[in-house]
Amino acid sequence: MKRCMLYALALAVLGMGAAGRADDAEGWIKLFNGKDLSGWTKFLDPKKKTEPDKIWSVKDGMIICQGSVYGYLLTEKEYENYELKVQWRWADKPPTIGKVRNSGVFVHVNGPDKIWPKAIEAQLMEDHAGDFWLVDNFKLTVDPKRQDPRVARHYYRMKDHVEKKIGEWNQYEITCKNGTIKLVINGELVNEGSHAEMTKGKILLQSEGAEIHFRDVMLKHLGQ
Repeated sequence: MKRCMLYALALAVLGMGAAGRADDAEGWIKLFNGKDLSGWTKFLDPKKKTEPDKIWSVKDGMIICQGSVYGYLLTEKEYENYELKVQWRWADKPPTIGKVRNSGVFVHVNGPDKIWPKAIEAQLMEDHAGDFWLVDNFKLTVDPKRQDPRVARHYYRMKDHVEKKIGEWNQYEITCKNGTIKLVINGELVNEGSHAEMTKGKILLQSEGAEIHFRDVMLKHLGQ
């Protein structure tokens, strides 16, 4: 009996360890639990004096970003060498700032909170999802043929017409490994860069002028 109890306890401990490492057998970890914003911090432009809970909320298993104030959600932890999956859709509402719906997913976020912290932005702007923006002078090697002639830190995506209609869910797959960044939208490779100056940092979901919804924010650690 004692031996059986010890065996059962060992299995339970192993199971708890596995759950701490990953949420499923393939190694995917839920960065968003579908219920609340545990594991994330909120930051808004301090000039606006707006309560973060008015901009960020959770409903029906998704993160709702109201979008009327610049800011972001930021993971509490840093990550290195991983694949990130994020689903997003635009609300069927006009943008509150500017003429185009805009947001982004930042990786390798470093430094103090501000608008905007040093990072690589995987663009989500309507009809431009998949572009790179190198924020706060972040260094990344990208094909110079795709560099915006007007803004040096902006690089166009490789392929257009990869996004779904307003109100439909899209999926980003962002792979960060050993200084290389690859962006895939709805199964299509749309951008890639190499020799990132930093390979580790936090992950950010942006509030930038329009209502956007996020769900199924998942991460899988990759080997060296």
